[in-house]
Amino acid sequence: MELKKIGLFVGILLAFFTGFASGHEAPAADATKAEKQMYVDGVKKHHLHDDHYFTIMHGVSIPLPVIIFDGGVKFFMSTGFVEDEHGHVIAESGGEYYTISHDNGMIYKCDEHGHIHRDEEGKLEGRVLDFSITKNVVIILLMSVFLFFFFKKMAERYGQSAVPQKSASFFEPIIVFIRDDIAIPNIGKNYEKYMGYLLTVFFFVWFLNLAGLTPFGVSVTNNIAVTASLAILTFLITSFTANKHYWGHIFWMPGVPKPMRVVLAPIELLGIFIKPFSLMIRLFANMTAGHIVIMSIIGLMYTVDKGGFAIAAGPSALLTFVLSLLELLVAALQAYIFTMLSALYFGSANEEPHHH
Repeated sequence: MELKKIGLFVGILLAFFTGFASGHEAPAADATKAEKQMYVDGVKKHHLHDDHYFTIMHGVSIPLPVIIFDGGVKFFMSTGFVEDEHGHVIAESGGEYYTISHDNGMIYKCDEHGHIHRDEEGKLEGRVLDFSITKNVVIILLMSVFLFFFFKKMAERYGQSAVPQKSASFFEPIIVFIRDDIAIPNIGKNYEKYMGYLLTVFFFVWFLNLAGLTPFGVSVTNNIAVTASLAILTFLITSFTANKHYWGHIFWMPGVPKPMRVVLAPIELLGIFIKPFSLMIRLFANMTAGHIVIMSIIGLMYTVDKGGFAIAAGPSALLTFVLSLLELLVAALQAYIFTMLSALYFGSANEEPHHH
């Protein structure tokens, strides 16, 4: 009986944090299983998808600017989206109506009733260019500013004393590890010109991954647009800093018969784009999967049959705690893998020809 009480207490605590993060009101105790499942699905969707509000807790949200281009730039706050009696979220600007699609969360032009036009195949039409400051954008900007001033302050302390102090004693071994065990072995003598990017991308990805573990639903690295942007940066740096040997090895591979070179050149060229694509998918898929698993396990407490909540809460809380610890490791591991692979690509772009 005491175990049931402990499980119930932990379950309520976890449920509080889940509802705290979701912006959705928790279902009533007598709600049907379908209603509970709908609530759990809403929590997952809120945590994984981007949003035009920054939700602090249920009923407390900060509206964000909506900036769209539709025959001209239109600006209004996200409070301009008003839900009608049919559940459609509609905003009016410049005599035009816009809504947020339930299918993908994108903004589309609609009629005054919130209906989006579809083509003959059922695909949505009327999508506008969206430059809004969304929840993910806010987190990226805040994290960038935080990292800039954090490491700037750390560097200033080194100007006063060569002995690492406070947070520097923790981060210095990590920075040295990235230099000595990632950059130098994989890039070689030209490693210094890449150190700024490697350090930036490691701490940026790591801290964003950690932010995704907070109960505010701010998971940024499970947004494929973010991981694609980081992968594109690695691709551009690799391409624009590559030497002649790198490009010659791709388009006219030395030491291979000429007919085979014609066959291998398109394959090698395709490999240039596959590398950043793998970077993008790896980070996106791993972080998304971790969040889905944790939220699904927490959601089991809501979807169990009536009377089984207290029994399910204890194991669910324990498993969630263990997986959260694992996610802390994964957050650092994915930052390490992204940095390591970027260094490998930079090294291949700067590799000197071997003379036998």
